[in-house]
Amino acid sequence: MDGVALVDHALARVEPVADRVAVNVHHGRDQMERHLDGRVHLSIESDLALGTAGGVAFLRPWLDGDDVLVVNGDTWCQADLVPFCGGWDRERVRVVVQGAHGPATLGPRSRIVASLLPWRIASALEATPSGLYEVCWAPQLAAGRLDVVGSDSPLVDCATPADYLAANMSASGGRSVVGDGAVVLGTLERSVVWPGATVHAGEALVDTIRASDDLTVVVR
Repeated sequence: MDGVALVDHALARVEPVADRVAVNVHHGRDQMERHLDGRVHLSIESDLALGTAGGVAFLRPWLDGDDVLVVNGDTWCQADLVPFCGGWDRERVRVVVQGAHGPATLGPRSRIVASLLPWRIASALEATPSGLYEVCWAPQLAAGRLDVVGSDSPLVDCATPADYLAANMSASGGRSVVGDGAVVLGTLERSVVWPGATVHAGEALVDTIRASDDLTVVVR
């Protein structure tokens, strides 16, 4: 994002509050292994993508009794996690949601910044494909054992090319983003050019992602 990989943005968010970090990997395994080798613990989900809850459960031996801070590596966000983690009682599940006005609330469509899970909760999760909302947050909320905190920080879940482009424009202040080694001979407007890609003379990219010389995505 703005020349920095999304996963690196996530690592930068958790670095001030985490003693050690694991990244769950399924899609794009080769790229993630090359990019993160030696920097974090890689939890490789070879057969199935386990989702957030299943991924935490799969890490149980590595966690070894520690509480868990969970963030989404596909999300661009600028929230400071230090206040969120400060004062946590390590007994109740805590979730921070983006865009809360008035008392913070949690629902299936909430945009999640981060969550804190006590070890006793994390260790009870099952290593099967599942999401935290269904198997953890909703039951804890119904039982009155979950704290929800609001955040006004920008957040974009980069699930689509349009979201990815919007996140880049937010991160860059609206200027086009050009990756290392890219060659731009044409013109750019609100566009992203990946490292090593080329924008040829005479080309005018607007609201476009140039991923490589063979792949261009125009966002409408």
